[in-house]
Amino acid sequence: MANPAYVAVDWGTSSFRLWLIDAGGAVLAERRSGEGMTTAAKTGFSQVLEGHLAAVEAPDNLPVIVCGMAGARQGWVEAGYIDVPASLASILSGAVSVPGESRDVRILPGLAQRDAATPDVMRGEETQLLGALGPTSRGTQAVCMPGTHSKWVHVSDAKVTGFSTFMTGELFDAITKHTILTHAVAGAEDQPADTAAFETAVAAAFKRPALASNLIFTARSGQLLHGISAAAAQAKLSGTLIGLEIAGALQDAGKDTPVTLVASGRLQALYEQAFHTLSLSFTAIDADAAVRGGLSAAAQAIWPN
Repeated sequence: MANPAYVAVDWGTSSFRLWLIDAGGAVLAERRSGEGMTTAAKTGFSQVLEGHLAAVEAPDNLPVIVCGMAGARQGWVEAGYIDVPASLASILSGAVSVPGESRDVRILPGLAQRDAATPDVMRGEETQLLGALGPTSRGTQAVCMPGTHSKWVHVSDAKVTGFSTFMTGELFDAITKHTILTHAVAGAEDQPADTAAFETAVAAAFKRPALASNLIFTARSGQLLHGISAAAAQAKLSGTLIGLEIAGALQDAGKDTPVTLVASGRLQALYEQAFHTLSLSFTAIDADAAVRGGLSAAAQAIWPN
C-alpha cells in the first residue's frame, strides 16, 4: 500500500466518515459509522477518532483534517465561522487546532451570513463547496447541496456572496410522520415511485410558491377525492417541497443561473429530475468526491509536501 499522507474526516451530526489518503489524493482506506457529533459528545471525540484511525492502521504521527459538526459549539473544539461575503480560499486558512492530541488535528470553520434579515450558517457544506468548485473558480453560479437542511450558495469568481438554508428534508420527515398526511403516504414504500406525480408537483410549486400549504394538502385531498395512490401522494409532497426550495433559491438569481448540484444517491436522482422538469441547466458533482476534494485542498494548504 502507498504511504498515507493525511486523514480526512467529515464529522456530521449523526454520521462519521473517514478516509486515509496518500500524497496523490488517492483513497487508501475508508471508514463510516453512525458516531456523529451527538454520539461522540458522549463517548469522547478523541476516543471515536482514535478507534477508527487504529482500524485503518494510520501511523501515530499522521495529521488529520476534519470538517463538519465536530467544530460546532457543542462539538469537539469550536472552529467558529468565516463571515460572507468570503473567498473560498479563506476556508483553507481558518482551520483550528485541537489541543491535547498527540497528533496534529485541525478542524475547518463554517460560514456565517450575519445579515439581520437573512441570518444563516453552514458547517461542513463549505468544504463540499470548496471541493466542488476549487479556490480559484470563475463565473457566477448557484450551488445546490440537498439534504435534511439543503444549502443553496451563490458564488461569483470564487467568492461566496450569500447562501440560504431550506429545511426540505426535515419538513418532509415531519409532515409524513406527524400530520394528517401520515395516512396519505402509508405504504408508499411498497409501491412503484410515481415519477409523473413528482414532476407535476415540482412544476406547480415552482410556478406558485405562495400556495405552498395548499399544494401540500392536495396530497391528502387528491387521495380522498380521486383515489391517488400512497406513492403518488408521497411523490406529490416530495415534489412540492423540492419545487418550493428551488423557487426560493432562484428567486433573485433567475432560471438562467448555472446550477452546480453536489449530491449523491437518491437525492441526486430526485434533484436532477426536478431540474430537468424545470428546464434548468446544471452540472452534477458527487458529494463524497466534493467533500474529499475540499478536505484535500485544506490538508495540502496546511501541510504542503
